[in-house]
Amino acid sequence: MQLCFSPTMKLLDLLKPKPPQPTIDSYGEPNNVNPQEVQLIMEWLFASLLHAEYLGKSHLIWYNSDYPDPSLEKLIKKIHRDEPIFLYRCGNIALPLPQEHYWRMMSEHPSMRVYQLETKDE
Repeated sequence: MQLCFSPTMKLLDLLKPKPPQPTIDSYGEPNNVNPQEVQLIMEWLFASLLHAEYLGKSHLIWYNSDYPDPSLEKLIKKIHRDEPIFLYRCGNIALPLPQEHYWRMMSEHPSMRVYQLETKDE
């Protein structure tokens, strides 16, 4: 049995709304991280967001304390607080934050270099 698809049917398939998926905006440069590792980190983070059933926008900052980028600190202040913000520590130190926030290490990732921005409970 051979299935035949008309051009109209193919066009309709393209116009169907796609199921919502999380998106990850990336900032900074993944210094000292090879491209395969970057791919694995992005895949792991994407899978983590799907597992948490989060289908919105999130942010990943590649931060190297040996080459600090002051624009990243300003960026954190601009990002919506209801969107998850993650950091991959390429150097020895995580990006400094204002007192009301902290970086929570995501111990689920084997590198021990992935953090999520959290707000301190006062």
